[in-house]
Amino acid sequence: MLMRTDPFREMDRIVQQLAGTSGTWSKPSVIPMDAYREGDAYMIAFDLPGVSTEAIDIDVERNMLTVKAERRPVAKADSVKVELSERLLGVFSRQVMLADTLDTEHIEADYDAGVLTLRIPIAERAKPRKISIGTAADTGPRQISA
Repeated sequence: MLMRTDPFREMDRIVQQLAGTSGTWSKPSVIPMDAYREGDAYMIAFDLPGVSTEAIDIDVERNMLTVKAERRPVAKADSVKVELSERLLGVFSRQVMLADTLDTEHIEADYDAGVLTLRIPIAERAKPRKISIGTAADTGPRQISA
């Protein structure tokens, strides 16, 4: 048998049982994330432990990136009596507004060890480039840094 030592957590559990929401949330919960730049791409890592790839949905509409995931309960036999249930179940969601300088057509997604990582490349039009300058006195164009 497992023993609890936090009396407030026990009160929360009792309230959840009385309200009929034990182990689930009625509204989507925010997915924790990290975002950073790596070379010519932005990386966003979402924590989704215990979620199968089939339960993850990634959408981009205009510049709004939406990630939704659902953690479902593990099927238990009728003879199993749950002693402790702290792992949250239900729908998790996160929306991120992407800048116009990102290439939303070429987003790559990878899921490993409970972490969903999105690689969003920087659009070619947003990268630094050389601009040619021509004058009447020059025989050809010169290049300067932009």
